[in-house]
Amino acid sequence: MLDTQSYLLLFFLWFISTILIRSIFKKSQCYKLPPGPPISLPLIGHAPYLRSLLHQALYNLSHKYGPLMHILLGSKHVIVVSSAEMAKQILKTSEESFCNRPIMIASENLTYGASDYFFIPYGTYWRFLKKLCMTELLSGKTLEHFVSVRENEIQAFLKTILEISKTGEAVVMRQELIRHTNNVISMMTMGKKSEGSKDEIGELRKVIREIGELLGSFNLGDIIGFMRPLDLQGYGKKNKDMHRKLDGMMEKVLKEHEEARATEGADSDRKKDLFDILLNLIEADGADNKLTRDSAKAFALDMFLAGTNGPASVLEWSLAELIRNPHVLKKAREEIDTVVGKERLVKESDIPNLPYLQAVVKETLRMHPPTPIFAREAMRSCQVDGYDIPANSKIFISAYAIGRDSQYWENPHVYDPERFLFTDERKVDVRGQYYQLLPFGSGRRSCPGASLALIVIQASLASLVQCFDWVVNDGKSNEIDIAEEGRVTVFLAKPLKCKPVPRFVPFSV
Repeated sequence: MLDTQSYLLLFFLWFISTILIRSIFKKSQCYKLPPGPPISLPLIGHAPYLRSLLHQALYNLSHKYGPLMHILLGSKHVIVVSSAEMAKQILKTSEESFCNRPIMIASENLTYGASDYFFIPYGTYWRFLKKLCMTELLSGKTLEHFVSVRENEIQAFLKTILEISKTGEAVVMRQELIRHTNNVISMMTMGKKSEGSKDEIGELRKVIREIGELLGSFNLGDIIGFMRPLDLQGYGKKNKDMHRKLDGMMEKVLKEHEEARATEGADSDRKKDLFDILLNLIEADGADNKLTRDSAKAFALDMFLAGTNGPASVLEWSLAELIRNPHVLKKAREEIDTVVGKERLVKESDIPNLPYLQAVVKETLRMHPPTPIFAREAMRSCQVDGYDIPANSKIFISAYAIGRDSQYWENPHVYDPERFLFTDERKVDVRGQYYQLLPFGSGRRSCPGASLALIVIQASLASLVQCFDWVVNDGKSNEIDIAEEGRVTVFLAKPLKCKPVPRFVPFSV
């Protein structure tokens, strides 16, 4: 039998041979790749250039290598897009070549074999899911159905902040904002919310948070192919354990809804939620494609993942910027007081009449997109701007860099909502039609929940502006550290901590 040293020697020889063979094959492929860092190390590629937060590191590299840049992550080609022009070529001009999202180990394990809308490969079933999202699950009619749910949750959120204000203590806003956005999604999706960290929804929220962390974790198997089955970091086991836990929770909710539908009459006054809609689609007859049970559970997971941290991040950044820029807060508040008055709480229906508030949210999304980089994958070899893009290349589109492009944005590092009111940017929307502002992506695989996210963000922010003053640093200054942290969703590195001071109480407590 071979001893340990012999095994290590054999492993080392196999390891080096693999590198040499791969390098020979690579040299045989003559691509005209976009410019990028010159030194690429074996196995890890350009990873040493990416030591800071990924979106910041790529933004800094783009200043040297341009708006279309090539890097290697392990053996994987990655094309980094940092300008509106290059984004338009990828997402519109050559979109048919870039309709897939990269499937990582975590996304494959956690999202029911990538059977969810976000990760499923482009094709007939994806188009079927897209149609369901747009006409059933996230349509204007469906969002209108849940107006009262969202407004009730805003009132509950404000009451929580009001109770905290009575103590005179500062509140860590991120915790409250995540709880609020999660409760909105919970009520819309399954008709109930958490009453504490130990209950069923509280446990689900904990699982969703852990899944989000796993999806954002750096897994060696994603960039070094032969390490994928080895699971040296243990993420494979964690993914499978977490998937089993999530699936059990989702199955329980589905069965509860099935039982309720079986016992209630046709004239039941129970407010239907998204799980009811999903069950209708699962049971539908005669469809060319049929919604599978796994896809239904994967959609619910997507709702929680995208609908909780993303809006909470934008709300935390918005509130931080308003506190740092009191003249902006004053104008937003004056607009609400003028349009809504001082006798009732702002409503979703008021938002179209609050252009300055909308500008505040747009400016936050420009400077602090909750997902600063979104990804595509090349389905086939093609050319962009005269450069070769090899098949299966990962495409990183930097919404962060595009929102700071001085070619489109005057004083791009200055927080100035008025740019969306009195300059050429006033018509720019955030839903993907204007390539200089892409917080929700663009094209066929843009975020289908953009309208819902905007509704939750705008209505929640308006109520916080209307009902409270916000004190930081014990009132000595309005300075806030705006350093960043996060992988998938970016938050303030130091969670926003401030004292809420009531200025308008719209309900009896």
